Amino acid sequence: MTGALDADALRIALALVIPLIGALGIGLSGRHPNRREAVTLVTAALLCLTVLGLLPEVLAGGRPTWGFAEPFPGIAIAFRVEPLGMLFAAVASLLWPINSVYSIGYMRGNAEQHQTRFYVFFALALFATMGVAFSANLVTLFVFYELLTLSTYPLVTHKGNAAARSAGRVYLGILIGTSIGLLLLAIIWTWALAGSTELVAGGLLRAAGVELSGPLLGLLLFLFMYGIGKAALMPIHRWLPAAMVAPTPVSALLHAVAVVKAGVFSVVKVIVFIFGIETLQGVPWAQWLLYVAGFTVLTASMIALRQDNLKKRLAYSTISQLSYVVLGAALLAPLSVVGAALHIAAHAFGKITLFFAAGAIYTAAHKTEVSQLRGIGWRMPWTMGAFAIGSLSMIGVPPAAGFISKWYLMAGALETGQLFAVAVIVLSTLLNAAYFAPIVFSAFAKPAADDTAAHGEAPLPIVLALTATAALTVLLFLFHQVPLELAGQLVSEPPGSR
Repeated sequence: MTGALDADALRIALALVIPLIGALGIGLSGRHPNRREAVTLVTAALLCLTVLGLLPEVLAGGRPTWGFAEPFPGIAIAFRVEPLGMLFAAVASLLWPINSVYSIGYMRGNAEQHQTRFYVFFALALFATMGVAFSANLVTLFVFYELLTLSTYPLVTHKGNAAARSAGRVYLGILIGTSIGLLLLAIIWTWALAGSTELVAGGLLRAAGVELSGPLLGLLLFLFMYGIGKAALMPIHRWLPAAMVAPTPVSALLHAVAVVKAGVFSVVKVIVFIFGIETLQGVPWAQWLLYVAGFTVLTASMIALRQDNLKKRLAYSTISQLSYVVLGAALLAPLSVVGAALHIAAHAFGKITLFFAAGAIYTAAHKTEVSQLRGIGWRMPWTMGAFAIGSLSMIGVPPAAGFISKWYLMAGALETGQLFAVAVIVLSTLLNAAYFAPIVFSAFAKPAADDTAAHGEAPLPIVLALTATAALTVLLFLFHQVPLELAGQLVSEPPGSR
């Protein structure tokens, strides 16, 4: 696969190189905040334009490829832009400029320390994200998956206090422990079975004629699913709420732009391109994933219901919403896989809006608890209006994007006759409403008589960013043809396509 840089390879290379050059530029301009932030914004915009430039070719059926290197025979660092990776990369690159605008308002508004380091590692995290999205094989995916963990660790521990260091240990321990102890073992086993680690439409194992069944098939699936710790399946979810000690722009990165999305993206990629949907259909030893995903959806929702801290409530909501994606993939129906792919995008726009709103409330009002938010909507109408839209998306109510993805997930559950999945989606939707709707109602209730706070909205960059992501949440509901086309291509690629 290696060779000279043709037009396709050049565009993939640019998508990887632009964040690296941006990180260098940010580091060099660290003594000049305005210049540093200008470099951040320009880099983010260039990456977005570069990634979106790949979209027309992928929609037309093209699959841009680039073989970077082959350090060992049969083991290459290579890239291929297929529909799911295109969707993930487009969402991440589109949200980076918006997150950068938000970060400027948040980091300055809260006088955060080490801002240059923050922007540098944010750019490096986007480099790793692009590598994950465009990976052509498991080895490349693993390399960039690990780079994403390492590049986000300094962001999680940004504050440098005891709580941040403790959270960082949990974060690094769980994510590195699962990837080295389980995911790497699964990759080596796959290579031993198939003689390759390439991601192949219809499933590598099927294309290679590997006949793995019974407990061994279930074990390999287990190693992959729990090796991808970023998907936050219970009980290896603790890293995610622990990481809430980080600044809100980091929480947005973890929950919407990169980290958890890399997790569920990798889950869908493994099921579709390594095992293959048809290989796993009707296999009893593969059914456990459906029940673990359903358990995670419901349990995390019930824990979220009990959280008074706003960011922790959002964190457990994320754990639940991620397992919607796993549930859709585990249903092994084309409609449910389409729903899983769409939910990656819908959750990204909705959840980043919610975290942006939480950060705006902290910046303007210094409030962190749900119980403190009564009447705050009258002082911060833009923020809480955006929060309401993000909440509708998490619940799955029109006109927010979450309705579209949940529709396809439910259709897939009904198509397969999986009443367990139907029950999970219905019950979790009710739980979503139970822990989001009261926040919105309370925010626009009459303030308490002793509430004399005089604050208004957060700084303008914060308000602009959360308004933009709320608008994108609605626009994705109204104009979902492109992500739907990409998701449809994911399940219709001819078997054996590489």
